[in-house]
Amino acid sequence: MAGRSVFFVHREWIVVLAAVAIFLGCGFSPPSLMDDVDAVQAQIARNMLESGDWVTARLNGVAYLEKPPLKYWMMAVSYQLFGVRDWAARLPVLLCAVMLCWVTARFGGWAFGGASGLFAGLALSTCVGLFLFTRVLISDVMLTLAVTVAMYAFMRIIDEQETRPRRWAVLMGACAGAGCLLKGLTSVVIPAGAILLYLVVTRQLFSAAVWRRLHIGSCAAAAILAAAPWMVLATLRNPPYFDFTLRSEPGQYRGFFWFFFINEHLLRFLNLRYPRDYNTVPLLSFYLYHLLWLFPWSAYLPATIKLGYRPADRAGRARLLALCWIAFVLLFFTFSTTQEYYSMPSYPALALLLGCALAQGGSWIRRGTKFLALLSSVGAVVAGALYWQVRHVPTPGDISTALTQNPEMYTLALGHAHDLTLASLAYLRAPLLLAGAAALVGGAGAWLLGARKALAAVVLMMVLFTHAARLALVKFDPYLGSRPLAEALRNAPPGEVIFDNQYYVFSSVFYYAGVRGLLLNGRVNNLEYGSYAPDAPDVFIDDQEFAGLWKQPERRYLLVEGPAVQRIESLVGRERLVRVASSGGKFLFTNQGRE
Repeated sequence: MAGRSVFFVHREWIVVLAAVAIFLGCGFSPPSLMDDVDAVQAQIARNMLESGDWVTARLNGVAYLEKPPLKYWMMAVSYQLFGVRDWAARLPVLLCAVMLCWVTARFGGWAFGGASGLFAGLALSTCVGLFLFTRVLISDVMLTLAVTVAMYAFMRIIDEQETRPRRWAVLMGACAGAGCLLKGLTSVVIPAGAILLYLVVTRQLFSAAVWRRLHIGSCAAAAILAAAPWMVLATLRNPPYFDFTLRSEPGQYRGFFWFFFINEHLLRFLNLRYPRDYNTVPLLSFYLYHLLWLFPWSAYLPATIKLGYRPADRAGRARLLALCWIAFVLLFFTFSTTQEYYSMPSYPALALLLGCALAQGGSWIRRGTKFLALLSSVGAVVAGALYWQVRHVPTPGDISTALTQNPEMYTLALGHAHDLTLASLAYLRAPLLLAGAAALVGGAGAWLLGARKALAAVVLMMVLFTHAARLALVKFDPYLGSRPLAEALRNAPPGEVIFDNQYYVFSSVFYYAGVRGLLLNGRVNNLEYGSYAPDAPDVFIDDQEFAGLWKQPERRYLLVEGPAVQRIESLVGRERLVRVASSGGKFLFTNQGRE
């Protein structure tokens, strides 16, 4: 028994090493923080650390009330330990991704055996979706970790061999509370809904023995102790205290309680939230995208159909719980707005089922491996053909010169993928070569090696592929971020800074230059609500105010996107716009000096 335990620990370390190679290996290197959500989250944590206000998140001095603070606290602590650096901002998200893969492997090993746990952890750590949605500083991987630990705790609670169910109940409640501080009440709804569905399916909903083992009082107390203090403080510091208006409209400030609980939870779920600064993925696409998010392991999903889901033993109960877990997550977002990454809390459940199927083997696994061999071989050929086609295409400037712009798509997580053109691939020659080599490794391994070694080749393929994706993101750095403009601003003479359009457009400048500024026509999206708070700073200006400020003798700087330059010229005249720097189709101007 001791030997098997040691062997399983070694298997867990294989998962950890794969996750480290992907998440930490890609996260501690370029590219820089991107504009939009990425730098916004990093700057909020920095503001908390510098201001000492760890209750109310702020951007440019304006209250930002829609997200809970645990992620910001973790990032601020990372800053304290390592300094204010972009990799320090990324560190908490990346560590949570690694821990999620380890917990999934541990869960699978406990429920199904060491091999199943190993494959479950590897499937999760090397799937496309988890990599993609940890490239930006969103809290969904942290929420997924909290949900996964809570579901593992539930399985330990109802296991008759478990002698300390109360401890697991406390852990389950603590995870729900921590989740509330990461993503709001969704962290309670998802595990509670999945567990209730499981109890209904197994006809245990009214079982007194099960409810006694759940220790609901201890569970609820742990959740409340974790989440309630911040919610109470945030309500008290951002009055009015209680407003239950079921209407969301511009120009109204109703305090933290209304915005966080009514507007951000209820009205957003019903797609009635204002401002509507988000988009929704069509439901059919939302479901089908999982074939991509779970790639390459989605090739083995048909094999999960033949698994046993009868709750006759620990393995059967865990598989049934995973099925209820997946079903509830997908059902919940069927009736809500959906972004591509919203279903991430279901990934560990899918990985657990895939781990079982891969450990058992069989004809469907062999067919999946053949399919992957074919698909990877085609991918290698396509990557090689694209490289050959663009090998001599010139690459002047940065990649932004070869991209299109589709701003109507940018409210989706992968909206910028629509900007790619064939000419832009010339800037991605090195990533194309590495991606082609990765596909060749996976394809050759799947064709030529035995079952388990073929799976190892697939894992290696994904490790190489993620690093190819990182190299591609480096090329996109000037387009998706504004760090060169921030560096130019830091090296320029002091002056007031004005940002055209909303804060998000140049959020990385705020971060890397360490500045605050005026927002030209920027009372939109996530800062609009806080801009009406009684203590909101006077940082919002319109075109007329901008023109007056720009013509004054004091030095000022303006950051503006290329398409808006003509509008700015019509306000102040072309001769008054002196270019300091440009990068990625964005410009830094001043009202003084020569170009």
